Amino acid sequence: MSLGIIAITMQDTSRPQAGFSYSRDFFEGLVDTAIAHARTLGATDAGAEASEGCGLSVGVRNGALETVEQSRDKSLGVTVYVGQRRGNASTSDFSAAAIQSTVQAAYDIARFTAEDPAAGLPDVQDVASEARELDLFHPWPISSEEAAALALRCERAALGVSRRITNSEGAGVSAQQSHFFSAHTHGFRGGYASSRHSLSVAPIASLPGKGADMQRDYWYSSMRDARELAAPEAVGRYAAERALSRLGHRRLSTRQCPVLFESPLAAGLLGHFVQGVSGGALYRRTTFLLDSLGKPVFPKHIDIDEDPFVRGGKGSSPFDDEGVRVQARKLVDAGRVQGYFLGTYSARKLGMKTTGNAGGSHNLTLRSRQTDAGDDLDAMLRKLGTGLFVTELMGQGVNYVTGDYSRGASGFWVEKGRIAYPVQEITIAGNLREMFQGIEAVGADTYNYGAKTIGSVLVNRMTVAGS
Repeated sequence: MSLGIIAITMQDTSRPQAGFSYSRDFFEGLVDTAIAHARTLGATDAGAEASEGCGLSVGVRNGALETVEQSRDKSLGVTVYVGQRRGNASTSDFSAAAIQSTVQAAYDIARFTAEDPAAGLPDVQDVASEARELDLFHPWPISSEEAAALALRCERAALGVSRRITNSEGAGVSAQQSHFFSAHTHGFRGGYASSRHSLSVAPIASLPGKGADMQRDYWYSSMRDARELAAPEAVGRYAAERALSRLGHRRLSTRQCPVLFESPLAAGLLGHFVQGVSGGALYRRTTFLLDSLGKPVFPKHIDIDEDPFVRGGKGSSPFDDEGVRVQARKLVDAGRVQGYFLGTYSARKLGMKTTGNAGGSHNLTLRSRQTDAGDDLDAMLRKLGTGLFVTELMGQGVNYVTGDYSRGASGFWVEKGRIAYPVQEITIAGNLREMFQGIEAVGADTYNYGAKTIGSVLVNRMTVAGS
């Protein structure tokens, strides 16, 4: 059967884009050369991806420049199939000899690998045939001197909030960008450039006296377009206020109570759901959400949506890592799971169809149908009433097989809807199934953490282990 070639062009230029050493045309040539050589060796199918990334990271601490790092990397990855045997190899050398040896290595691996009925490129009908321009690339031509000046402004703002801000773990500015081109023998050809920039600071607050209480906190801003970053002064002041609010902490006795997760931490709860309904965990049967499709996992007021096409979104993409088309969809509708996160391999292992999630999820948003526009953090604290407001989590105490959840935490004890005092050296524990079902409210104080957008989340009951 003759396969038509689907050309997907996001930015078509024969010259390198700003900050890059290689052009898209050059990458197309590398990829085509690799695939052609794989065919010559006898590969049934093949795919290749050429990529390049570059960036600048600058760190300052206590008013002085501490680090300047400039990075540049490149790679050509080749995947070869001999029937249902798969081999993969990569190189950072773009010479003709290196490309041939890399393809040969992938081919040799495939020849001596056991057959796998699920192995293979995506089905032709699943391959993306068009791509939207999603506004993902905004290069930031900032010098190390300019980046240091921004970081110093951020740290200076934090240190200037109060005399109790006595030290700093530093402030940093990062400007990163990359581009790639990918193709395979089931007709896919495509690639695009993207960027990610950030500004952060971590001040330290302390109280005077012997055995002084010292507390650290941080804040940051991250965007694809540097013009959308928060002002350095705003980031610095907020980070300092967070550190100051932790002074004078107390311990809690062990108890059960409602828990309110601050919105950045609530994104982690959404991440646990993603992990639980992802293909690898499902076909290996190592997830507490096994066979959850169509079943209620959340209360009826909870919806979760996925949208790969948000312009400038941190989780946006016109196709997945296999060149499969993506789509906006409702993952959870009125609490019931409507879809999994599957790539081609995991879908075949499960006897299902790929969902276009090879490489991960795309712009997830968790909402509650009960949330009002006025449900800011203060309103959520009132809904909490008396309980724990968590602002920091530590450790990796999540068992995805059973759903058991136990993590170190710090935050604030809340009484009658008002913060009473900061707490730390505690552990919060529960089971993710019960935690998901126990979500009573979601705030309108939405926060975008990578590819996830969510407000603060109130869980009706967890165990808090303290002194």
